[in-house]
Amino acid sequence: MAVTRSSSTWDGFFIISLIVIVSSLFGTSSAQLNSTFYSGTCPNASAIVRSTIQQALQSDARIGASLIRLHFHDCFVNGCDGSLLLDDTGSTQSEKNAPANANSTRGFNVVDNIKTALENACPGIVSCSDVLALASEASVSLAGGPSWAVLLGRRDGLTANLSGANSLPSPFEGLNNITSKFVAVGLNTTDVVALSGAHTFGRGQCVTFNNRLFNFNGTGNPDPTLNSTLLSSLQQLCPQNGSSSGITNLDLSTPDAFDKNYFTNLQSNNGLLQSDQELFSNSGSATIPIVNSFGSNQTLFFEAFVQSMIKMGNISPLTGNSGEIRQDCKVVNGQSSATAAEDIQLQSDGPVSVADM
Repeated sequence: MAVTRSSSTWDGFFIISLIVIVSSLFGTSSAQLNSTFYSGTCPNASAIVRSTIQQALQSDARIGASLIRLHFHDCFVNGCDGSLLLDDTGSTQSEKNAPANANSTRGFNVVDNIKTALENACPGIVSCSDVLALASEASVSLAGGPSWAVLLGRRDGLTANLSGANSLPSPFEGLNNITSKFVAVGLNTTDVVALSGAHTFGRGQCVTFNNRLFNFNGTGNPDPTLNSTLLSSLQQLCPQNGSSSGITNLDLSTPDAFDKNYFTNLQSNNGLLQSDQELFSNSGSATIPIVNSFGSNQTLFFEAFVQSMIKMGNISPLTGNSGEIRQDCKVVNGQSSATAAEDIQLQSDGPVSVADM
């Protein structure tokens, strides 16, 4: 299938659409953020983020999916405040230690590289939370997905929230639980499906889907909603009682492109994770017609994805005098990191932990 690449036409379409989206969906919260926030203080911020990611992609094809996942995991805990990026301190454990993040989230070194480049160009101006928002848009666009005008002006939180991160959605949770967690932060069923569509690129490790391969829900049999051909290949990659470190593509057809194929995969029972396939195979679910719509119309998916990303990026942002602009994304200003951040390249990619552990 031909991959629809970003173009000036897409850029113009989504920038124009943003005006409608902002005015109709987000009210006073998003009014505190705007797409020209750095136009006078760091006008090249977006270009710096994009060029740093382009360089990273040369040696790591999955980095875009990893970066957008950081934005998701950040916004679902304490709001979009960059708290996920903080290392352990003497008194506070990092959100990186949560089950959905430990040995799983990756790309922190690229975030550090972006921040260093921004500090060299515009010291003390661009927040780490805005770095994650800008990196998500660049990652999607560079993979052939839509471009959009990212709303900016977030400030960085002063503490991590490990207990909150412990409640991030899991790839083993049912659709009702996952939807409830989205609703709790102001998102809806369409947002669940649209944001899950970011699993159109990235990777998943055996540990995130081997529950489907041999003894699904204690039945002694594989998940009946898993395509039999895919099941056979996954059982070879992840043998029962074998290593759980094998890695495979979240999207079988176009693993590094951002397109609608994630949804057509679900329609043929080729969703990799339980939480993915349930969007289509959970009988009577309101998500099924949305999957069908996105699977037949890539433009519709792209438009919905942009709206959902902007909504997610507006979850409880710190603005004005709240928080700070971190100089180093790993530590609060004036403190030193207790442990050096590592870029752990294991397990899964994608923006939503419902698809990754």
